[in-house]
Amino acid sequence: MIVIGLLGAIALIVIAAINPIEQANRARDTRFKADGGQLVSAIDRYFAIISEFPWQTLTPAYTTDDAFGFVSAVDPEVGLCSAAGCIGNGAAFDGALITNNELKTEFRNRDFIQDATAVDEQLLIGKAIGSSSSVYACFIPLAKSTRDKACAAGKVYTLSTSSRTALAADAADCAADSTTWISAPQYVCIPE
Repeated sequence: MIVIGLLGAIALIVIAAINPIEQANRARDTRFKADGGQLVSAIDRYFAIISEFPWQTLTPAYTTDDAFGFVSAVDPEVGLCSAAGCIGNGAAFDGALITNNELKTEFRNRDFIQDATAVDEQLLIGKAIGSSSSVYACFIPLAKSTRDKACAAGKVYTLSTSSRTALAADAADCAADSTTWISAPQYVCIPE
């Protein structure tokens, strides 16, 4: 009985040290960073080949220098999904990035597409004014380590349909849990 009790105590200590929820949140944040980086690269490659961004292809009123306000990656103007949406089988659901082979069709199975209505599961895409301005992919981090790193680097943003604004990271915001970051959305962006 004593040995079983000691093994149970050791198991509890190990589980507490590992913190499986934080590990799952880190894995999720890493997926979002990787997917955001792939999406930004695909948009840049599309621009290099076609000489316009996917949103210009769909809405010719945009010019290369125009800002593209932050919208969900499932928005048809981003180029990942068609006007019919992302969920489904077949080419009817593919946007310009997939039909031009900048992304594989399997990209439609990502978390940010499958649950695009939840604020904390969205990947937002936007571009600042100017043809040389970067395209950004932004998400709300759930891992405390990701939030702390972003706060320390001053890389925490609020987004709107027209801009990306850096927040002054104070101790209260950085110490806040992910629920606070979701309720008053604060984002990290790729590229940093």
